[in-house]
Amino acid sequence: MAQLARCHDGRTLTRLEDLAQREAVSGNFLVQILNDLRRAGLIESRRGKAGGYLLARSSGQITLRQVVEAVDPSVLQCSVTREGDSGQAIHRAWDQVSQGLQQSLDQITVESLAANSGAPMFYI
Repeated sequence: MAQLARCHDGRTLTRLEDLAQREAVSGNFLVQILNDLRRAGLIESRRGKAGGYLLARSSGQITLRQVVEAVDPSVLQCSVTREGDSGQAIHRAWDQVSQGLQQSLDQITVESLAANSGAPMFYI
C-alpha cells in the first residue's frame, strides 16, 4: 500500500512485478494480498499488458486498520477464551489490548507510511 501511495495520482498503474521487486515479496504471495485489498475496496486493478494496481482513494483516507482488516482480520479479534477461573479477567485484558491496537491502527494512514519509508540511506 505504501508503494501504491507513492505513485498515487488517481490514474497511474503500478505493475505487480514492480511492487513485488520493490518490496522483496514473491509475485504469487503479493497477488493474494492485492486481491484481498481489492475486495475490500482499498485498491483497484486493471488487466492487460498495460494493467496494474492503484489506490481506490487518497492514501490519507486509508488507515492501517482498514488494511489489516482486509488482509488478516483475525489479528484484530480477541480470541481468548472466558473459561476457567481466570478466563474472564484474561479475556477482558486481551479485549482491552485489542481495542488499543485498533485505535492505534486508526491513527496511521497509508500516506504516513509512504512518507516515512522514504528512499534508502547509503552510507560510505
